Amino acid sequence: MPPDCRITTILLCWTTLFSALYDAFYIPGYSIQSYKDDESIPLLVNKVYSDNTQLQFAYFELPFVCPPTGNKQSGSPFGSGHSVPLNLGEVLRGDRIMTSDFEINMNQDIECRYLCDQSVTRKDVRRAQQLIEDGYVTEWILDNLPGATSFVTVDRSRKYYAAGFKLGEKELDLDSGKMRYVLNNHFTMVIRWRKAPGKEGTRGAKVVVGFEVYTKSIGGSHRNETGCPEVSGDHEKFQLYIAPNNTELAAKYPDSSYLPEDDMDVHDGATLTIPYTYSVYFREEATVEWSNRWDLYFTDQSESTVTHWLAILNSLIISGILGAIVIVILSRTSQGDLRGRGDSYLEEAKFRTRTRRSGDRKSPKGGLLEKITETEVDEDLSSDDEALDDVTGWKLLHGDVFRIPPHAGIFAPLIGSGMQLLFMVTGLLLLSCLGVLNPSFRGGFVSVGFGLFIFAGGFSGYFSARVYKTFGGQNWRKNMLMTALLFPGLLFSLVFILNLFVWAQASSTALPFGTLMGLASLWLLIQVPLVYLGSWYGYVKTEAWQHPTRTNATPRQIPAQSWHTRSLQVVLLAGLVPFAVLFIELMFVFKSVWQDKSGYYYVFGFLSVVSIILIITVSEVTIIATYIQLCSENHHWWWQSFFVGAGSALWVFAYCVWYYATRLHIQGFISSILFFSYSFLACVVYALLTGTVGFLTAYAFVRRLYSATKVD
Repeated sequence: MPPDCRITTILLCWTTLFSALYDAFYIPGYSIQSYKDDESIPLLVNKVYSDNTQLQFAYFELPFVCPPTGNKQSGSPFGSGHSVPLNLGEVLRGDRIMTSDFEINMNQDIECRYLCDQSVTRKDVRRAQQLIEDGYVTEWILDNLPGATSFVTVDRSRKYYAAGFKLGEKELDLDSGKMRYVLNNHFTMVIRWRKAPGKEGTRGAKVVVGFEVYTKSIGGSHRNETGCPEVSGDHEKFQLYIAPNNTELAAKYPDSSYLPEDDMDVHDGATLTIPYTYSVYFREEATVEWSNRWDLYFTDQSESTVTHWLAILNSLIISGILGAIVIVILSRTSQGDLRGRGDSYLEEAKFRTRTRRSGDRKSPKGGLLEKITETEVDEDLSSDDEALDDVTGWKLLHGDVFRIPPHAGIFAPLIGSGMQLLFMVTGLLLLSCLGVLNPSFRGGFVSVGFGLFIFAGGFSGYFSARVYKTFGGQNWRKNMLMTALLFPGLLFSLVFILNLFVWAQASSTALPFGTLMGLASLWLLIQVPLVYLGSWYGYVKTEAWQHPTRTNATPRQIPAQSWHTRSLQVVLLAGLVPFAVLFIELMFVFKSVWQDKSGYYYVFGFLSVVSIILIITVSEVTIIATYIQLCSENHHWWWQSFFVGAGSALWVFAYCVWYYATRLHIQGFISSILFFSYSFLACVVYALLTGTVGFLTAYAFVRRLYSATKVD
């Protein structure tokens, strides 16, 4: 590719990313949309989704709903069926937002209006029945509010919303005693408004503070000349059923709308006409402020506050106990153990080092000049261990504790990716606590998170290069490529493979091919150059981390380890403690993400506090585990500290398996694959982040521990 083309492509990617973030930016109180009487309010249709499956479908792609006519509403430059521009987060969450044919004008009630008659085949009826069986609900959007089903508490003291409304119901037919499917084909929309704040309100403008949708199933009979039924009162429900067109088949498959292809052709021409109508009512709601209109969607806000505080208290207790143990360790090593190191051995080590640095000098007997090389000093130092029979524990590892770990070429890129994720998560939590990332910023959490991840490539390259240089690496460009391609490559490959499964289901959860290419361009054309710049600066412009002790030429033999100091046992036991800190808050996150997809996780203040305590706990656990390992005369602490920090990810994944088996009702092989794949990916991200924190803490602790043996 010519240089000019490459520069143009990179600039285009940067412009696209910035424009996506800018268009989706939203601050509560400063993006108020007000409407005057009779002004058109566009209603957007999005998708259908279910808590029982991970597959979502665009609303207009369903064969049994009214297709868009393309007609323009008053005040709108686009006709129905026009796709609304989406940010990256909306695309990744499966949104497919389009304009609709619903005519809604501020403060104009509509008792009933005909929408369309949709003709469906047996196959379409079967599709509708399957979606109703799986509990799918519909998402519409008006003034950036999702259409909600309204509920009240048992004591009727408060009302709350559940986003979305059901496609239909599966119920018992009292006449036949068999189950039947009924479709909701009439929509009653209640739009709650109040006077707009400021000067707009004095001019008669109004703002929307609530959008409720009440569905009803009404049969095709008893309709007037406009196609509208009598909305009030009881009606015969609209049943999704096409009678068999053959007497023999009717006897073989009674009450069946979809007959097997072996017995009849599903394209036999039999159809069912579904009439759709809607009503609109505007109601003033003076008790709800525009800035608080999302509060009704937070169903457990008041009830869960006490639980969140209990989670924080539980975390503080665990972290406090571990902190006391760490203080005891630091006090012992600085006052007791280090005092024992000031013996003749240390004095001899200082003498040998001064001799090596002085170069050639005359012997006391006046003989030839004696030159002591660094290799000879190291061999002498290693041989001195035999004379230290009275010294035990971590003090014996002074010459091996900073030995380069095995597979160091992979270790450095993992630390770099962990720092990249740490920067991303910190930025997301900070912006969420400030209110920038809120439920009305649809897809904002994912969009901003991806942007932070891309821009944090510089941090990734810098820290990876520093660790790589500390290990004595020479080919920093190879390390840079490993850092830029290892974790992002795993992430992109997994998403691409999962996308193939979802594509086969024609689900809106599948990413369009253009989006995949855009993500790959952002990765290769923006992140990789940033990783290169960070690696260049970290390797060329900065010095390697200097260790306080020298490394012996011959590795020290590691004695047999007790069962509780072996790698797997340490990782599992140490990982259980951070998981106990995270467990209660994890329940709320899982409920919002998996069990109630229509809900919104909003308590980022509590999550931030728990996250800080979690990081502190991981650091404390890693210090304790590293100290125990060094006291067992095991100097392989590099990878061990990383795995100890990441150990709670194993428990989180085990919790995912338990949650799937006991709390979720996910149906279908594809949905199960998506659940476990995304859970695995989330645990990998969590492991990289906490593992990096564990390593950096252990490295700082080991440097402090052995700094007293540093010779001048």
